[in-house]
Amino acid sequence: MHEYSIVQALLERVEQEAAARGARRVVRLWVRLGELSGVEPELLATAYETFRERTLCESAPMELDRVAAAWACRRCARPLVGARRCPECDVPATLVAGDEIVLSRIEMEVPDV
Repeated sequence: MHEYSIVQALLERVEQEAAARGARRVVRLWVRLGELSGVEPELLATAYETFRERTLCESAPMELDRVAAAWACRRCARPLVGARRCPECDVPATLVAGDEIVLSRIEMEVPDV
């Protein structure tokens, strides 16, 4: 399951960001997950629950913001719904959203300065 390696990389990134800000703990994190990312949301959530123990994320829930696939014409940039070819330009569409796995936000507890 590649979800395990994704969670490992996610936790490493969160730890780096937390360390850079002197965070005591991570309260919550948000991940944008595209429907065409090749990642099963349920498996990702299970892997996160398993691997967050004894990390700064131990008590931090992970929120998954699912992103639908979106296509557009590569020539005129017209959004396309249900078509993979632009009806105006007759060129193949390009994927503009829906294949991402992005750590979009981290809520941390940091010491007062």
